[in-house]
Amino acid sequence: MSLLDVIVIGAGPTGSYLAYKLADAGYEVLVLEREEELGKKTCCTGIIGRECVNSFPVDEQAIIRWVNSASIFSPSGKPFRVFREENQACVVDRTAFDLAMAEQAQGRGAQYRFGSQVRDIKIGDSEVAVEVNQQGEESIHKARVAVVAAGFASRLTEKLGTGMLGDFVMGAQTEVSTRDFDEVEVYFGRKIAPGFFAWLVPTTSGKALAGLLSRRSPGIYLGKLLNSLLDKGKIVSADGELSYGGIPLKPLARTYGERLVVVGDAAGQVKPTTGGGVYYGLLCADIAANTLKMALKTDDLSAKSLSRYERGWKKKIGRELRVGYWSRKLYERLTDRQVDRIFDIMKSSGIDRALLEAKELSFDWHSDILLRLLGYRAVAKAADVLKTPFY
Repeated sequence: MSLLDVIVIGAGPTGSYLAYKLADAGYEVLVLEREEELGKKTCCTGIIGRECVNSFPVDEQAIIRWVNSASIFSPSGKPFRVFREENQACVVDRTAFDLAMAEQAQGRGAQYRFGSQVRDIKIGDSEVAVEVNQQGEESIHKARVAVVAAGFASRLTEKLGTGMLGDFVMGAQTEVSTRDFDEVEVYFGRKIAPGFFAWLVPTTSGKALAGLLSRRSPGIYLGKLLNSLLDKGKIVSADGELSYGGIPLKPLARTYGERLVVVGDAAGQVKPTTGGGVYYGLLCADIAANTLKMALKTDDLSAKSLSRYERGWKKKIGRELRVGYWSRKLYERLTDRQVDRIFDIMKSSGIDRALLEAKELSFDWHSDILLRLLGYRAVAKAADVLKTPFY
């Protein structure tokens, strides 16, 4: 086999979009995906913001519904409704979404090989050799540069010396049947999802996704949540199979190397507040594609050359990840009583209305609104952060 320009490991949205950009620029791209089919084992609500839809080639056929409101419940069950006139996000069918992204890349000439488990990556002076097992057959593919976009579970980054994802949370989700339900609901509370949150997201008529994040036993907590939703009449059955997935909360120490770039969940480019990774992954894939096009053109695929990618993505989302992670760690140590108190303060003092009217309120960019929220002394006092260096 002739020397390829790029091998992309992972055919999720991030990997496929990167393959699309590079193939569109005329480079020979091979995408290796360990699963036989796309989108079948994902643990994702499929919610992406309007900004993401407007910025990237999201297939309209993959969009199930648009969302402009959500009901958020405190640990004691007090509701807080978020609403805007214009649509803020949409729910996509992840299988259809992933397939559409892959088809767009293939339409530009990118090659795909499914059921291909990458065993190892060896980086040489002039090429990268990727060892693959496909249905029991071993093979080696060579390229000028490799991109790891294999998601959270990949161990390749540790082997390649870019580090490993040290802080993460587990998610659990299942499809449920509902009655007359058309608004996203989010639930907080240590008995529901300790340190994190749970969700009920409507999809097609009479169907929804119920899930949660937890550092331990997410399946057990999800079982309790489903029983509670059944008792309250919010769902009528929960017979779907549970899916699980890991979500990184911090990025890798380094996301590049000699003839190597790491993007998306594999790099930890995920919102620490919500665990959403599609938009940030695509943003970083865009930056990676621009860096790689320049490096391939000049035939300079050194670590020094590819370091421009890391500087680029940190400039774009670095602050969001830092503030989001700090806020995540703060929330994890709050008691249910403190969270309820914050809900009460926000409603009684009109902070909720002020935040909803704020221009910086965004589905995808959270740092400004989080810092503004903690700028209210009553909220900061309830969260016990007045004396922290950050405050």
